[in-house]
Amino acid sequence: MRFLLDDEQREFARSLDALLTAADTPAVVRGWAAGDHAPGLTLWRRLADAGVFALAVPEAYGGVGPLPVETAVAFVELGRHGVPGPLVESVAAGVLLGGVGGPAAKEWLPRIASGTAVVSLALEGYGPYALDADVADAVLTVTGDELRLTRGAGGATGPGAPTGPEAPTGPGAATGPGGSTGRPAPTGPGAPTVSVDPARRLFRPEPGGEVVAAGPGVRAAARAAGTWATFATAAQAFGCGEALLRATVAYVKQRTQFGVPVGSFQAVKHRLADTLLGLEFARPLLYGAAVELADGAPGAGAAVAAAKVAAGEAGYAAARTALQLHGAVGYTEELDLAWWLRRARPLRDAWGTPSACRARVLAG
Repeated sequence: MRFLLDDEQREFARSLDALLTAADTPAVVRGWAAGDHAPGLTLWRRLADAGVFALAVPEAYGGVGPLPVETAVAFVELGRHGVPGPLVESVAAGVLLGGVGGPAAKEWLPRIASGTAVVSLALEGYGPYALDADVADAVLTVTGDELRLTRGAGGATGPGAPTGPEAPTGPGAATGPGGSTGRPAPTGPGAPTVSVDPARRLFRPEPGGEVVAAGPGVRAAARAAGTWATFATAAQAFGCGEALLRATVAYVKQRTQFGVPVGSFQAVKHRLADTLLGLEFARPLLYGAAVELADGAPGAGAAVAAAKVAAGEAGYAAARTALQLHGAVGYTEELDLAWWLRRARPLRDAWGTPSACRARVLAG
């Protein structure tokens, strides 16, 4: 089956591509990995202004969602440009809070949609870590039928932090969004766990936290949020793979050996063709899953899992191809390509490993 984006969706992709190209995302990624989050948070607000974080937030809370196809379009571009931060987690948090409703949804969903809050998320069954919790204004965790919220230190420096005369001062001043309302002062998440990708900072959520919802509805909302996280990660992995393939094709056209471009060698052509086929096979699965999510089809979860397997494996295969065909230069951190190479493997496994996704597909 062939899926075609409409004119508005294609224009959305072009506008994001232009925004991210102008933002010099390789420099943003390097800064994020080094602990300089300011450029990344500035870019976060610009993405919010473009409507990225409103795509999964219901209209009742200031969003425009849920819009799975547009979410796929956005996250392919985010993956292609290597944008750092808990992008997937913030979108999935929008789905989670939209599903449970209540005061927490009223407080946080408008802030997620507007980009004034950065939110990370950890769900049972998807690993113990919350991505970039040190930057987050809030970390959401679901255990059983309880949804807990821990206010993070990101509130002091995040995109919605008060500045100037509104900023808290003095030794007793709160450093997060809840300090002046009697809520517990935010705390840091501790030391990160080492990741293959230095720009993906993994933290174990702090124990405890405020229970903001409980009951069977939390489990259902968590399942939906996990599906959306898997879906958005698949789109990111696909975009990462496309970026790696494009960079490699450009390189083998320039690199010469025996007086001719190495891209003219049959073995190189075959390797690139195999990589392209993997990505093109994943594309309809990704957008097919988006259509099923939009329709609320019973098999949407299995479709998302299939898309994640295909996109994750295709992105990782593109990384292996890029590394081999770039040769020794592919290992150097000075080359921007290194950041995409390091990201492909974590994206393949994040929010649903290949084995877990295959089991989901077989379960139907």
